[in-house]
Amino acid sequence: MSRSALRNLLPLIASLFALYFIWGSTYLVIRVGVESWPPLMMAGFRFLTAGILMFVFLLLRGHKVPALREWIAAGMIGILLLAVGNGLVTVAEHLNVPSGIAAVMVATVPLFTLCFSRMWGMPNSRIEWAGVALGLFGIVLLNTGSNLNGNPWGALLILMASLSWAFGSVLSSRVTLPKGLMAGAAEMLVAGVVLLIASRLSGEHLVELPSPAAFGALAYLVIFGSMIAVSAYMYLLKTVRPAIATSYAYVNPIVAVLLGIGFAGESLSPVEWVALGVILGAVLLVTLGRFVFKSKVVALAEAEIPTDTLKKM
Repeated sequence: MSRSALRNLLPLIASLFALYFIWGSTYLVIRVGVESWPPLMMAGFRFLTAGILMFVFLLLRGHKVPALREWIAAGMIGILLLAVGNGLVTVAEHLNVPSGIAAVMVATVPLFTLCFSRMWGMPNSRIEWAGVALGLFGIVLLNTGSNLNGNPWGALLILMASLSWAFGSVLSSRVTLPKGLMAGAAEMLVAGVVLLIASRLSGEHLVELPSPAAFGALAYLVIFGSMIAVSAYMYLLKTVRPAIATSYAYVNPIVAVLLGIGFAGESLSPVEWVALGVILGAVLLVTLGRFVFKSKVVALAEAEIPTDTLKKM
């Protein structure tokens, strides 16, 4: 392998590692943090600190301050993805939803993304809709397990978080965001402020100084879970196919479940293991359906056949 090829390969491997394992580990780290931190407060400090650090770093590297229109767009996406999406997951884990179960529920985001994409007129194949139906069945199975059966509020919060993340992901491609990594910095800044306001309004306060483990969890989430992982995701979106960039959806739940079992004493019932397999299978089916659909679009375009015919497939 040539040096130039190696230089291109190493950032790709490092970025995939960041998404697969760092994002997968954040579910366990959040659980450690909320044992001492109020959930909205911790999420607010996480994103505000990461946003400030990344914003200053980018300014020093010569990036321009976003225009007002870009700030508004970044604010909307930051609220949907980070304040609501990640914030509600943090609250759910504070309500004793196991970190592995939270990750399995969040794995449904690609399914909801497909549904929201349809609202903007994007056609979908029957294979993709079959994946959505299978995923909904997996959610029902998961909620019959012991971990969520007695915690309906936790399950509802994660479902709302997944819906918000999916809607924000679809909307992000239809608004004018700041260029490059500045989009992530602006989104985290706005989300951090909104979460801290929500923390204040909800009456959260520190009863005592958080433990060293809780401070370590917050630092991990700021540096690794936010700054490094977000940068890696932005890099992958620019350099590889979207299917590769979003492949973390298959790996994160497995990483989170194994870490929760190994380090937090969590466990999954047989039904929940089946639900995990069903949901991951549904995400895979949607991804394959999207690949097949795009391939047919290209073939029809080359044959000068209207793409509307794909809606019948």
